[in-house]
Amino acid sequence: MSSMCSTSAESSTSYEKRSLLRSQPVGTHKIHYNASDEWDFVLETPQSIDMSLVLPHFRARHQPVEHRLSMYVGSESSPIKLKVCRPMPRSKFYLEVQAATSNVTVWLPSDFKGHIHYPGRASFSAGFVNRMMANIRLNEEMWDKWDGDEVLVETGGTVTFRMWDVHTNTPENQPKETWKRLFGCARKSPETSMNWDFLLDD
Repeated sequence: MSSMCSTSAESSTSYEKRSLLRSQPVGTHKIHYNASDEWDFVLETPQSIDMSLVLPHFRARHQPVEHRLSMYVGSESSPIKLKVCRPMPRSKFYLEVQAATSNVTVWLPSDFKGHIHYPGRASFSAGFVNRMMANIRLNEEMWDKWDGDEVLVETGGTVTFRMWDVHTNTPENQPKETWKRLFGCARKSPETSMNWDFLLDD
């Protein structure tokens, strides 16, 4: 069985056992290693979510070297906006978003290297395509254990991925990245079934 399937099954079991609200669904939240639980961060709420999840720049005292920080966010139909902010590349992570019909937008750190799984089609920002796509595998089967960066999104709504720039510690400069994309100043990305509507964004 693939890593994605096994991880999803485990998280579903955890979700059924525990409906937890550990944080307000807006603002900034620092992620910390939680040795006593399956997840390092859990948020489940019917409210709209607009959060920055800040990964630590150091490994916790009792955190295993191979441990990747795990984050779970669940909702029903309200919009979900998540920015994963990573000041140091050593903080590998697993992010799972489960929703019924929520529109989901996720900003991932520009040094992300790993797998992304999502249903149907997804939209990708210009910065994401310019600087991240070459290091990412989209909806690929995983037959071997993967302990690097990974994102799983399940929703009946729209899915959008954008870039969080690790060099400026801010979301991408969308106009700048779009111009790069339009005039061929960025590296050519591999062929993917993506939604190019980002070129219409303001």
